[in-house]
Amino acid sequence: MKILFFGKKGHWATKMCLDFLYNNNVETESYIGVRGDKFPDDVGWLEFDLLISFSSPWVIPKFLLDKSKTASLNFHPGPPEYPGIGCTNFAIYNEEKVFGVTCHHMKEKVDIGKIVKVRRFPIFDDDGVKELTDRCYHHLYTLFVDVVGGFIFDGGLPTENEEWTRSPYTRQQLNELCRLDLNMNADEMRRRVRALSFPGYPGAFIELNGIRFDANDGE
Repeated sequence: MKILFFGKKGHWATKMCLDFLYNNNVETESYIGVRGDKFPDDVGWLEFDLLISFSSPWVIPKFLLDKSKTASLNFHPGPPEYPGIGCTNFAIYNEEKVFGVTCHHMKEKVDIGKIVKVRRFPIFDDDGVKELTDRCYHHLYTLFVDVVGGFIFDGGLPTENEEWTRSPYTRQQLNELCRLDLNMNADEMRRRVRALSFPGYPGAFIELNGIRFDANDGE
């Protein structure tokens, strides 16, 4: 068995997933990167049984998805109600009480493939985007062990009777969420600021006379 793995550079969950594969003596070819990196140009010749994308910075091209002998799986940090980008931001903005993570088959377009397994968990009242995102990756790792471990030892994949409930959120929608407007009421501004507050990122902002004012400094 050989697995082709794509993941996010410097992320603890990526390392734990790879450690799980190596510790179980699974032959693994891995490509790790960050957003903005060029997609690896030396993968076309590879042969593999299972392709895995775990917080990968790349959209996996169709020619590679088609080469997988068994399946191409994505581990998405959101439930079927939140496909696409910025899912934790939108969940905090919508003041959800329950969230989750999803493993699904990949297609050429993101977050539309048949769902393999979902794991849900509560959102607490004092959760911000960072807390929810951190919890997502803990659950995403255990979901990885569950699904991929089952494939390694039993040769099969689970199926669940769940479907995506909306089209994927886009980068444009996330960018629009960041914008504050003087015509917004106080509650709308509060929800947006909370939904975009994450350490190291500028968050929500307002622009006046061509000058940008950040609502928080990401601390």
